[in-house]
Amino acid sequence: MATFLYRLGKGAFRRRRWVALLWVALLFLAGFGAASASTPTSSSFSMPGTEAQKAFDLLEERFPALAADGATARVVIKAPDGQKVTDPAAKGEVQKIVADLKSGSDQIATVDDPYQVQAVSQDGTTAYITTKYKVDAMGLTDKTREALKETGKDAQKSGLTVEIGGDALQTMPENGSGEAIGIMVAAVVLVITFGSLIAAGLPLLTALIGVGIGISSITALANVLDLGTTTGTLAMMIGLAVGIDYALFIVSRYRAELAEGREKEEAAGRAVGTAGSAVVFAGLTVVIALVGLAVVNIPMLTKMGAAAAGTVVIAVLVALTLVPAMIGFAQKRVLPAGERSRLFGGGKPKAAGAEEKPNGGTRWARFVLRRPLVVLLLGVIGLGTIALPVSQLQMGLPDEGSQPVSTTQRRAYDLLSEGFGPGFNGPLMLVVDGDKAAADKASEQVKALNVAEAVLPPTPNKEKDADTWIITVVPKDRPSSVATENVVHKIREVAGDEVLVTGQTAMNIDFSQKMDDALLPYLALVVGLAFLLLMIVFRSILVPLKAALGFLLSVVAALGAVVAVFQWGWLGGLFGVEQPGPIMSMMPIFMVGVVFGLAMDYEVFLVTRMREAYVHGERPGQAVVTGFQYGARVVTAAAVIMIAVFAGFIGSSEQMVKMIGFSLAIAVLFDAFIVRMAIVPAVLALLGHRAWWLPKWLDRVLPNVDVEGEALRKHLSDPAAGGPDQDRKLVEV
Repeated sequence: MATFLYRLGKGAFRRRRWVALLWVALLFLAGFGAASASTPTSSSFSMPGTEAQKAFDLLEERFPALAADGATARVVIKAPDGQKVTDPAAKGEVQKIVADLKSGSDQIATVDDPYQVQAVSQDGTTAYITTKYKVDAMGLTDKTREALKETGKDAQKSGLTVEIGGDALQTMPENGSGEAIGIMVAAVVLVITFGSLIAAGLPLLTALIGVGIGISSITALANVLDLGTTTGTLAMMIGLAVGIDYALFIVSRYRAELAEGREKEEAAGRAVGTAGSAVVFAGLTVVIALVGLAVVNIPMLTKMGAAAAGTVVIAVLVALTLVPAMIGFAQKRVLPAGERSRLFGGGKPKAAGAEEKPNGGTRWARFVLRRPLVVLLLGVIGLGTIALPVSQLQMGLPDEGSQPVSTTQRRAYDLLSEGFGPGFNGPLMLVVDGDKAAADKASEQVKALNVAEAVLPPTPNKEKDADTWIITVVPKDRPSSVATENVVHKIREVAGDEVLVTGQTAMNIDFSQKMDDALLPYLALVVGLAFLLLMIVFRSILVPLKAALGFLLSVVAALGAVVAVFQWGWLGGLFGVEQPGPIMSMMPIFMVGVVFGLAMDYEVFLVTRMREAYVHGERPGQAVVTGFQYGARVVTAAAVIMIAVFAGFIGSSEQMVKMIGFSLAIAVLFDAFIVRMAIVPAVLALLGHRAWWLPKWLDRVLPNVDVEGEALRKHLSDPAAGGPDQDRKLVEV
């Protein structure tokens, strides 16, 4: 593979204008497709195989109007202290709000009068108006949203409190200036790392082109493939981070090849042939982890993973083709001025045999080699301590009760809880597939459990010959509580097979259970495939095993930090967490997928250099030092860049995006700087030659992909062998 990539890199360098033109054309076509596509809608959410989903499918068949996907708004009105919404003056204001809602937009489907549908609390202090729209939240026009926001302004002047809940106010998440800050931090790190503006700008430019193509393609296909609105954010987050990192490794290796005296085209070819091999396998681990999310069998998660994986594939292709093409335009300008002068301008060459001053990576590796056991224990104990909060992990899906108290949605949620009870915001819906006798029996069974605040009378799907009934059950506790989860389980235990429990609360409970059930199979699949891949790359059993165990340690520690910040509220103000609450159900399995792929990036980039040195005769300890000498600075820069990019999404207004950004940033911090930079060299130092042991029979079975470039060197007849590369003449273009 190294030989093929070498030729690909040289070809891209030589035909740089055509390669650059091709990528610009792809960017233009993707951008045109995105601009021509209709506004993306919210993706449909389904969980095949769960009871809640079966009930919802039955509702779509028997109650099509009830199961419609249109947006919903709930306008909550509370009377001033000592007054009631049933008072004549207040009632007039409420009915005026109803009239304003009906005339406010042609997208309105229905508006319920609270006095006619009994939407008034028992104490008469609170009422709510349910408004349904013909389109989903993403399909609402700005005019419709503004009309909804203006609802009740006059009523508030009379002393009534008016708040608005529901998904009608849902908009695209705002990431603020976080992304721009992350890119600026990446630019600063690249300048410091390379000492050249050209070299720093090249990874940024190529990464932005790759991400632009990926995000534009997702936007263009969003409605066709039902990708939803958060898929592009995830793809941007991961694509931008790996795009910068992959280009960074190619450019860094090109500079190293130039420093050894090779011609520019030859240096570009060798950079892609060696570092490019690591990029391919690192990208494969990320793709495996993201595509593997399909094992959960939740279409939304599968599509998010596949779209993000597509962006990673584009990042790999950009690194292998566009980066060497851009190097062809920059050539020697990727080097700092002093180094450029020495190599190309007749500067004073280094004295023969002169030793280079050890860099930071070399000094750190030697320190770890002197005290491997101490470093290993400190790293493991430190991460283990941070992971302790995982034992108190509570999972759920965010609702309006988890939003900041500054939002009208949260205030509407609280008003409904005060007026109608905590469970009113998450009623359960029992779907009875049978006659009236079956519905009455199910209703009596639920009442006998004494677990509900209210059990409403069964409602049929048609007046005569009804074959399906709906029973609304209001739990005593809030939707996200353990008590409400127990209520769902108890109802399912006593009800017959013809009774199905659904509703948003039941869907959330089933979703969490599905995540729990899928975690171990998914972990086995992803880690197993990646273990096999790394075994092929490193020709070792213990190195991939160490990589997998180190990943598990870093991801559990990162999850512990997420619990401490988002569930317990520690340092919540620093990260914009206004309302601590349960961790999203998908977070553990999502972190396993994404963080595993990213963690293997650093494993491949760092350990490949060690493997390369070991194959060429260095002792195990010295191979570790060599790997850090050439790789530590670049891996450190790559990790800082990735952390900055992910941390930029912490400023998002969407709780899910905020949590993902924080979790990925902290996971990369732990994995890159504690696991890969400390625990990995410590373990390799303790293992010695055993780290690179592979049974002979397995060595014969596994394909040889030549990541360290041994076959490439033989193909090129290295100067040591007296080949044509011996003179290493410098040609200035």
